[in-house]
Amino acid sequence: MELTTRVEIDAPPERVWDVLVDFDRYHEWNPFMRVAGRANENAHLHVELFPPGGRATRFRPTVTHVDPGRELRWLGHLWTAGLFDGEHRFVLEPLDGGSRTSLTHAESVSGFLAPVVWRFVGDATERGFEAMNAALKARVESTNFDSEDGDRVDDATSPEAPASNR
Repeated sequence: MELTTRVEIDAPPERVWDVLVDFDRYHEWNPFMRVAGRANENAHLHVELFPPGGRATRFRPTVTHVDPGRELRWLGHLWTAGLFDGEHRFVLEPLDGGSRTSLTHAESVSGFLAPVVWRFVGDATERGFEAMNAALKARVESTNFDSEDGDRVDDATSPEAPASNR
């Protein structure tokens, strides 16, 4: 079974990537997911999902593929491999000569319990993906990068932002 969502973001893939793998700041913008760990192949992550209208779920997937600026994948299991396995992936593709990004946010599920579990969590998971995609788009598009040192400056907290936005 496969769940695939897409969003176009008005920023280059490198900027989208920087926000996507900055797990420590997910709590600032991501309504669906919290992640602890690093986006390094074979790293173990701590992931907590908050599906709209559903129960929070925690699991410890392993990062299976990292291609900076292009793709991030991890694989998680419910209890043990083969019962309910989920491969989560983010794929970034440049648009308009690299000034914009198409993000594919997807999950492939398999295993003995996949049809039963997916019946209960599939719709909420899809809504969660869509909420995360919209929040990621808003976060990336409202974030500036200082041209001198590459540090991120959030518009709402930058000194140039109106006081009402801080």
